[in-house]
Amino acid sequence: MTGANKSIIKRDGQVVPYDRRRIANALFKAAASAGGFGIDEAERLSFVVEQRVAESYVGQTPTVEDLQDIVESVLMENGHIKTARAYIIYRHQRTEVREARRGAVEATDHIPYKRIYEVLRWNIEHGCESIEGINRIIEAGEYPGFVADCEERYTNECRSASQRVLDHGDGVRLIIVAGPSSSGKTTTTIKMEEQLSAHGKKLKAINVDHYFFDLEKHPKDEFGDYDYETPQALDIDLINEHLEQLLAGKMVRTPHYDFHTGKRTLNVHEMQLADDEILLMDCLHGLYSDMTRNVPDDQKFRLYIETLGQLRNEAGDFMRWTDHRLLRRMIRDSWSRSHDPLDTLTHWHYVRKSELQYIIPFIGNVDFLINSAMPYEFPVLKKKLSHIFPDAVKRYRDDFKRQDAFLRARRIMQFLEPLHTQADDTTIPSNSLFREFIGGSDHVY
Repeated sequence: MTGANKSIIKRDGQVVPYDRRRIANALFKAAASAGGFGIDEAERLSFVVEQRVAESYVGQTPTVEDLQDIVESVLMENGHIKTARAYIIYRHQRTEVREARRGAVEATDHIPYKRIYEVLRWNIEHGCESIEGINRIIEAGEYPGFVADCEERYTNECRSASQRVLDHGDGVRLIIVAGPSSSGKTTTTIKMEEQLSAHGKKLKAINVDHYFFDLEKHPKDEFGDYDYETPQALDIDLINEHLEQLLAGKMVRTPHYDFHTGKRTLNVHEMQLADDEILLMDCLHGLYSDMTRNVPDDQKFRLYIETLGQLRNEAGDFMRWTDHRLLRRMIRDSWSRSHDPLDTLTHWHYVRKSELQYIIPFIGNVDFLINSAMPYEFPVLKKKLSHIFPDAVKRYRDDFKRQDAFLRARRIMQFLEPLHTQADDTTIPSNSLFREFIGGSDHVY
C-alpha cells in the first residue's frame, strides 16, 4: 500500500504499520483448514487485498475491521467459498482469544462483559433478541407495548445516571455526555437535565457543535468529502478557554455554526454559569483528553452513550452497533442537514475511523454507561431506508474506491431482509430518543 495506507488502525485505536505477510498467513491457514489453495495463491490474494485497500482508502488509514471485510470479499469474488467460510470462522476464533485474555465474552469496542450480558438478558426476557422474535411481536400486535418497554428501560438508565451524579456530591461542575455518532447524546443530555433539575440541580448546556471551524478549513478527500469527524475539526483551544472562564463564573460569547453553509460566526451567544449551576456538554469527543484539558478531573462526570444492541439474525450474527447508528444518521441527515442518505453512507468510513481513534480508547474512563439501543427501531428503520441499500450495492459493487460503502450496504441489506417493516410510528412517544433521528420530537435540538 502507499501513503497513509502503510498503516492500519487496531481495535484499541492504535495506528500500527501494515504487514501484508499477516494477511497471506491468515489466508493460507484458512485455506489449509478448508482443503483449499496453497501458499502461492495465498500470496497472490494478499496482493489483491492490498491493492483493493489502497484503491478503497486513498489518503486514509483503514481499520482492522475494514481490512478483514475486504479479505472476505476477495475470497468470495475469486471463487474460494469454502476458504471464505473458514476465514470467517478463523476471524471469530481470534476474537474469542482476545476476549478470553481480557476476561470478557465477545464484545467489540471495549464494552464490559457485565453490561453486554445485561442487555442480552433484557432482550431475551422481552423476546426481542432476534429478528424472528421481533417479527413475532409485530405479528401478535404487541408492537405498542414493545415500544413502551424499550422506552421505560432507557428512561430508567437515565434516572440511574442522574442518581450517580447526585452521589458524587457538589464537586461536579461539568457533566460530559459523550459517545459515537448518532448514539443519542443530545436527547440523553436533555433527559439528564430534566431529571437533575427535579432534584434541585441547576444545569446549563453548552453546544459544542458551534465550535466547528469553517467547513472549508477541514481536510477534503478525492471525492470532495470533508472530514469533520475528528476532534481537530473543533476549535479545541477556544472550547477550553470558554470552559475555564465559565467555571470561574465569567461571561463568554460562544460562536454560532450554520451546518447548511458550513460557516462559523464568533461571539454570538452570551453565556454565564452561576456558582450553583452545573455545565452540561454533549460532545462526540467529550472523552478525548484535550477537549476538556483545562478542567480538573475531580470536577467532571463522564457519561458514555452507545447503542449496545444485541439483535441477531438466523445465522447467529449480531447487528453491528456502528451499522445501527449509521441507519439512524442516514435518516436524520436527510431531513435535518439536507444530506442524501448515500452521502451519509459513503462518509461513514470517516465516522468509524474517528470512533476507533478518539472515542473508543477512552471508554475505560467513564463514570456511567447508558445503552441507547431501542430494539423496536429496526422495523421502522427498515421501512424508511430499505430502498436505499439495493441501489448502493449496485452502484458501488465495482467501485473499489467505495468498497466500505458497498460492504456495509450489503451487510445491512442482508441482515434486515427477513425483518418485518413497521410503517406506523405513532406509538413512538414524542419525547423519545428515537425521535431525535426520525423527527417529530417535542425536544428542540
